[in-house]
Amino acid sequence: MTKNQTKDTKNKNSESKKPQKHPKSPMPEQHQERPGIEAKIEPRPQYLAPNYKGSDKLKGKAALITGGDSGIGRAVAVLFAREGANVAIVYLPEEQIDAEETANHIEKEGRRSLLIKGDVKDSKFCRDAVEKTVKEFGKLDILVNNAAYQHHQTSIEEVSDEQWEKTFRTNIFGYFYMAKAALKHLKEGGVIINTGSETGLEGSKELLDYSSTKGAIHAFTKSLAQNLVEKKIRVNCVAPGPIWTPLNVADKKPEEVAEHGADVPMKRPGQPEEVAPAYVFFASNADSSYITGEILTILGGKTMAG
Repeated sequence: MTKNQTKDTKNKNSESKKPQKHPKSPMPEQHQERPGIEAKIEPRPQYLAPNYKGSDKLKGKAALITGGDSGIGRAVAVLFAREGANVAIVYLPEEQIDAEETANHIEKEGRRSLLIKGDVKDSKFCRDAVEKTVKEFGKLDILVNNAAYQHHQTSIEEVSDEQWEKTFRTNIFGYFYMAKAALKHLKEGGVIINTGSETGLEGSKELLDYSSTKGAIHAFTKSLAQNLVEKKIRVNCVAPGPIWTPLNVADKKPEEVAEHGADVPMKRPGQPEEVAPAYVFFASNADSSYITGEILTILGGKTMAG
């Protein structure tokens, strides 16, 4: 190797270790109809985590992620694959374009993907999704409950009975259905990871139903962890703050989307790739074998929640 080649290699290594740059607030004003399509967001959420190097923490594992087509779920799917897991993702029919992009990146990491279209509000679908995963991969080691529905309303009078029920059926009923179905297959060392929220710890005046479900998810996590500890199945929760995902672009007015995350100390929304390593941590028995029933907040510098 010549001196110039050595210098070039050092420069490339140095560049790869530079902190990943993330967009600062304000973000561009925009809005989509629910559930929101990641392919249409500007700027695109960052989920490839170029500075994250896999180390076989999940080698040979099989994972199922609800809401895995986009946002946090997509980033988790990519990093799980980078760590050696085959990954199935659950998504709504209208999210097909995002689901296919996620599957493509799972396969680029050298792992197998499985796309499962349907709605976690339906208990039968949840049972079927688990069975399809086991049929495809031969087992199930990791369940990530991540699918969510969110709809801001300024007063309790504006929250219809239908909205209240839809939010609860998606955000907590779906978690219960999936966990119950997965337990038939999870063995010793199995893991369940739930997605909570800072709103479940602090509340949110315009997200009465959503924050209520997230509080329920936190309690569900702690209770299920206690219930399963003797089976040596761990249950934990990641509770993010403002993250740049379709969930928020589809729920806020354009001017509010532009300021999403601007009020945290880091002055920007978090990117999915900044949240996903927490899921790897909880999924990996090498990292967190003595941790169950915990809620890990990721809040861009805020220290109140939790």
